[in-house]
Amino acid sequence: MGQTRRDWLRSSLGIGGLLVAPSALLSAKDIADYNPRPLESIVRLSSNENPYGPSKKVQESIIKAFDHACRYPYDYSDALAEKLAKIHGVEPESIIITGGSTEGLKITGLTFAHSGGEIIAGQPTFLAMMDYAKGWDATINWVPVGEDKGYDLNEIEKRISTKTKLVFLCNPNNPTGTLLPAKALTDFCNSVSEQTIVFSDEAYYDFIEEDHYPSMDALVRQGKNVIVSKTFSKVYGLAGTRIGYLIAPPHLAQQIRKNVVAMSNVLAIAAADASLEDRDFYQFSLEQNRKQKQRIYDLLDHLQLDYVRSSTNFIFFHSKRDIRELGPEMLAKGVRIGRPFPPFYDWCRISTGTAEEVDLFIKGMLEVYNG
Repeated sequence: MGQTRRDWLRSSLGIGGLLVAPSALLSAKDIADYNPRPLESIVRLSSNENPYGPSKKVQESIIKAFDHACRYPYDYSDALAEKLAKIHGVEPESIIITGGSTEGLKITGLTFAHSGGEIIAGQPTFLAMMDYAKGWDATINWVPVGEDKGYDLNEIEKRISTKTKLVFLCNPNNPTGTLLPAKALTDFCNSVSEQTIVFSDEAYYDFIEEDHYPSMDALVRQGKNVIVSKTFSKVYGLAGTRIGYLIAPPHLAQQIRKNVVAMSNVLAIAAADASLEDRDFYQFSLEQNRKQKQRIYDLLDHLQLDYVRSSTNFIFFHSKRDIRELGPEMLAKGVRIGRPFPPFYDWCRISTGTAEEVDLFIKGMLEVYNG
């Protein structure tokens, strides 16, 4: 019988010492507890998903929640909002449960920037808010990122006018992985919130390794014109359940809540609630992300490709090849990588995955770049 691709990888250790040793793979207990994604014919390292979960504890909570699937989710959502309010030090009315944080971004853009209102955003960044708002006749004022691929806060603030309804920050930023300096972020949000609304997308906040890095929920507690979005899709491994939430001062939350469309469901709410208690899975996800991110750094160093040190679960690197060509090449190697992020067509975003998925990425990259 011929070797499977997994067997080949196990027997091909050491291509520059970059592939993982069998001894480093997960134990049977880890597999049962943390539910790693099975290795597929095409591994998806394109959407910044957590390759683990739902954890065993969360799966059990979802199964129990089926008994309540005949009920509308409102009461369950309210209970989760109360729990989240305690975590963030706000009143429950400041929490809006949404069908993934993407719904929160979209309805915020719709609420405040429809009919010609302006949103100022960095470029490139996560586009859900801006693309949706444009459909409701909003205008977008794009501010290119700097040479370090980070936000140009000074230029963003300079562009604020009476037309500006929102300033959008994704911090850490997607797709660049950059993190704003803590003091610069806080000073900016304090100042700009006196002029317009600041939206802080904190989908990747849990991956930040800087000690005591502030969430902008602190400014929500002060009643500033700041809105924060959070998600259960990333570190909690619940992307498929579609649940996230907004944290906003009551005077803004009241307006946004009118436009909630998808909301979430009883099973997702149960999963989110249980995931907040599952600290083992939370820490495991962060640890595995750090390990696989370092392996990708090592590969990029080996290939002499520049990259941005990332505060997320993905890496943005200078591919030196048009991403519209590199994407199909890597897909032929069994790996789906990130989409184009104009104007950086010779840069690539790659998500972390399981050790075996990252092995396939490493093997594919070595073949493409050394072939």
